[in-house]
Amino acid sequence: MRGTRTVFVVGLAVAALAVAGCGGSGDESASTDTGATTETSTEAGSTLTGSVGPGFEISLSTADGQPVETLPAGSYTVEVDDKSDIHNFHLTGSGVDVATEVGTVGAESFDVTFEAGSYEFVCDPHASSMNGSFEVTG
Repeated sequence: MRGTRTVFVVGLAVAALAVAGCGGSGDESASTDTGATTETSTEAGSTLTGSVGPGFEISLSTADGQPVETLPAGSYTVEVDDKSDIHNFHLTGSGVDVATEVGTVGAESFDVTFEAGSYEFVCDPHASSMNGSFEVTG
C-alpha cells in the first residue's frame, strides 16, 4: 500500500510541475490567439507552389504552405507538381497563360510576372470543380 501512495504522490508532484510550467512567460508582449486570420507576407521574386492531383485537388500556395489569396505585383517562379495524367495545372490572368499538359506527370516550373488584377488556376478537363483564384495588388 505504501508503494502505491508513493507513486500517487510522485505523480501528483509531476503533474503540478507540468501545470506550473505551462503558466506562461510573464512577458507582456506575448501574443494571444484572438481568432483573427493572419495575412501571409509574400514578396515579389518568391517561389509559389502549385499542385494538382492525384485526386481531384488543385492548389497554389506560398513558400510557407499558405493558400495564395493576395499577392503584390511582380515576378514569381511557380513550381507545379502535377501528380496525375488526367489533370493539368493552368494559370491565367493579365499577361499570364501557362499550363502543364494533360497526360503528363511530373514537376514543371514557370517564371511569371503578375500585374494588378485577378488570376485563376484550373484543371482544364475538370474546371468546374478544380479551380482557384487570387488577386494581385499594386
